[in-house]
Amino acid sequence: MKHLPHKTLILAPDPDGIANAARLLCAGQLVAMPTETVYGLAGDARNADAVAAIFAAKGRPSFNPLIVHVASVAEAQRIAELPPAALSLASAFWPGPLTLVAPLRTGHGLAPAVTAGLQTVAIRVPAHPLAQRLLAEFGAPLAAPSANPSGRISPTTVAHVLGGLEGRIAAILDGGSCAVGLESTIVGFEDGMPVILREGGISREAIANCLGTCAAPSTRDKITAPGQLASHYAPRATLRLNANAPKPGEIWIGFGPQCAEARLTLSPTGNLDEAASRLFAVLHEADATGQPIAVAPVPDHGLGAAINDRLRRAAAPRSG
Repeated sequence: MKHLPHKTLILAPDPDGIANAARLLCAGQLVAMPTETVYGLAGDARNADAVAAIFAAKGRPSFNPLIVHVASVAEAQRIAELPPAALSLASAFWPGPLTLVAPLRTGHGLAPAVTAGLQTVAIRVPAHPLAQRLLAEFGAPLAAPSANPSGRISPTTVAHVLGGLEGRIAAILDGGSCAVGLESTIVGFEDGMPVILREGGISREAIANCLGTCAAPSTRDKITAPGQLASHYAPRATLRLNANAPKPGEIWIGFGPQCAEARLTLSPTGNLDEAASRLFAVLHEADATGQPIAVAPVPDHGLGAAINDRLRRAAAPRSG
């Protein structure tokens, strides 16, 4: 298949749908696939044209690297040189919402644009059964950033993907709603020590328990992994944080029972797991009203750290 269809296909989550998705990927096309975090815009990580198409479809800046998805730790080790701490984390959290940034291995075979010219690669093993089955059917690494226009709210449903990319990608493999709802935690290694490059679906406390040491946030200014842009995950409307009540004209997103009057809520009971899984869906719903958005305070521990990271980036001043 050489030409992109005028209409984005919706593929059923069955053997035929998976086989069709794999055929499209083999032909250099792009397929949005479900993961446990968000929908990813998958393309053959070895194919320079497919990787370029990912950047073009999203309007993503070329200096922002992509996450490579593989089916197993063994496949990850064929691409990257994983240090001992990375292998410990992989053993504990793969398959799952954890991305590791490690040096590229000689002969890795990835298209250069995947890593944005860096000598490291961001890599993970997704837990979603459809992502696993598609990787097995395709038989090679998939580059897959979130399946949305660059900088906008990440997609956790097929409708979200269509809202941003319909007609710009070949197909979507329908996996329903994503369970975790936040992108993966990204961990890198600076001077041999683990550092958190992006908060995400695995909490910093869980990483510390695994390694026996805290993984501090990176202090480097240079972009070394996806999700580090100051303005990211943003709705079209303005976003106000730590709002204990809405101002006139704002739509208020609550958190916890003290926000019972809020029109929308991340979690009526104050459950951080529920808030994480609902964050992007609620932001999409709020943005559809066209009103400015106000969000109630969210505790900054466990998954709350990742939620607040996304909210701060969503509220940051935008360039252009």
